[in-house]
Amino acid sequence: MAGDNAVVIKRIKKSGHGGHHGGAWKVAYADFVTAMMAFFLLMWLINTTTPEQKRGIADYFAPQSIAQTVSGSGGVMGGKVLGEEDAHAGGAQSVMQKQSPPAPNSTTKALASGQTQGGANANSTSNSDSHSAQDGDFAHAAEAIHQAVQDNPDIAYLSRQVITEKTPQGLRIQLVDQDGRPMFQQGSSEPMPYTRKLLSAVAGIIAALPNRVSISGHTSGNDAGNNWELSTTRANQGRALLQAGGLSDDRIYEVAGKAGSEPLLPEDPNASANRRLSVLLMREAPPVPTHTGL
Repeated sequence: MAGDNAVVIKRIKKSGHGGHHGGAWKVAYADFVTAMMAFFLLMWLINTTTPEQKRGIADYFAPQSIAQTVSGSGGVMGGKVLGEEDAHAGGAQSVMQKQSPPAPNSTTKALASGQTQGGANANSTSNSDSHSAQDGDFAHAAEAIHQAVQDNPDIAYLSRQVITEKTPQGLRIQLVDQDGRPMFQQGSSEPMPYTRKLLSAVAGIIAALPNRVSISGHTSGNDAGNNWELSTTRANQGRALLQAGGLSDDRIYEVAGKAGSEPLLPEDPNASANRRLSVLLMREAPPVPTHTGL
């Protein structure tokens, strides 16, 4: 019968596997290729930039602050600790020394009038108040110096070469050498043009305070010639530039050359940072009150 010979055709529908996984792998692969390109570009830039350019990039992102330490360099030289020193450290060659200007009469009279049987306590309180007031002045001066340097486009790139730190002796401001950027011409006391601008900025800030100033020059162990004479003449050049910037003559307490006797980095006496000009805004003791009664 015709019905027994019927042909049955079975159709099997095959599902495709080639185009239905999505494109997520393409995105991941593109990210990988981009990351590799950025990595190799970074490696190429590191190998082609000079040390000065690297320092410039680091300077741009580095914040400046006053170092609240009793010794060491603070800031750029953090962790490098020096021994404490007073204004007349051993080995200094002093070429100029002046006495402290007299204290205002009004201050002396006010202290004298308050000196009674409790005078010892009043004197102690006065010392503490004077210390705190000077610390505040030093903090404001340090901040103003860094701000003045950063705001001046001619010397902003030198901001990491200006180190300020508060010490028991006062506020120390140091202009340190870096490789390729010395403060003075090699083997000479002739300041670089940017050193003149730095000292002018410093003078404009410290001239507003009454404290005396001690200036010292420092050389490193590999400086040729007479380092005592070289460091002294550099300190004296710094003194002249500070006075040209507005610091009065009666504020100069001391100008000294210390050669390499007080390196900033004692573990590396030949480091360029040991060559520096140090300006100490001295901490002043309050006037001694006069006893007016028993």
